[in-house]
Amino acid sequence: MSSLVRHLTFDCHDAYRQGLFWAAVLEGTVSDEDHPGDPEALVTAPGAALLFVTVEEAKTVKNRVHLDLQPQDRTREEEVERILALGATLVADHRTPDGRGWATLADPEGNEFCVERSAAARGPAAG
Repeated sequence: MSSLVRHLTFDCHDAYRQGLFWAAVLEGTVSDEDHPGDPEALVTAPGAALLFVTVEEAKTVKNRVHLDLQPQDRTREEEVERILALGATLVADHRTPDGRGWATLADPEGNEFCVERSAAARGPAAG
């Protein structure tokens, strides 16, 4: 049997704070075993498990890997506004007047991620 991806791991300065942010974004949960000040925090959500690990080094360059989020029960615009209210910042807006494109956001520690159109907004022919 091949290997399975157990979770995606992110280095950060405050694992628990990052875990709380991403649990809110993904409407998931932080493990009951994780608490403020712990060196790691595990977030589980439908379709994803994210592990945040505290490191001393600061983020210095653009992410080499990032998450692309696709809203399931709201529009891209509603999702962008919801995530901004949770503490993200808008890095770049690639949305176009015809409804295509995406918004690039950053989490509280500067890790970039994108919010795409929902499947409903893409229509039945889109993948």
